Amino acid sequence: MPQPPAPRKTPGRPPRISREEVVGTARRIVDSEGVARLTMRRLAAEIGSTPMALYHHVRNKEELLVLLLDDYAARTLHRPGLPAEPRERVVVCAAAIHEALAACPWIVEVLTADDLLSTSALWFVEQIVDGLVACGLPPERAVHGYRAIWYYTAGEIVVRTTAGRRRADDGRPTYREQVFDGLDGDELPRLAQVAGRWQELTAEDTYLDGLRALVDGLLRPR
Repeated sequence: MPQPPAPRKTPGRPPRISREEVVGTARRIVDSEGVARLTMRRLAAEIGSTPMALYHHVRNKEELLVLLLDDYAARTLHRPGLPAEPRERVVVCAAAIHEALAACPWIVEVLTADDLLSTSALWFVEQIVDGLVACGLPPERAVHGYRAIWYYTAGEIVVRTTAGRRRADDGRPTYREQVFDGLDGDELPRLAQVAGRWQELTAEDTYLDGLRALVDGLLRPR
């Protein structure tokens, strides 16, 4: 018997896509190539759709980045147990933010624009600000304190990640290493004293020590 004809496909019509597919594909692009390579056109091509079809799920790249932030926060930013002592609550929550972001530095690149955020991460900001207020700071100074902690946290990740990438890209000594190898001990005696260990010392993970010192400084009476 003759077989019934196969259903005809409408030419040019892109396949149906879901928001989960959009976010997952965007995450794969930024994980492998960085935020700069993420565009609506590139994302549509990866999915096998069209930019117009994407706009049914996200209005623009900014909304897409917010979805990525929320997706990452939901998967990796886990609320820690909170100590009773408010100073320690500040330290624990800041350290949790640092741990999550250090594993995905492109997130820091997005957040340092200072106009995008993940609403699910606001719980951590609340705990830090509340902890600083409980330690005696007025709300305004607690916000300034949070900002200082965030700048320290984001800056530490950006510097460490960028330095690691430069070392990985080129096996030759860095310019800094060449300079430190030739320091004048009469002009810069302290630096010359530790020049041979500078890379080793600056590569140590001292984030928590610095964070505790920063919090202590923020809480010191003026």
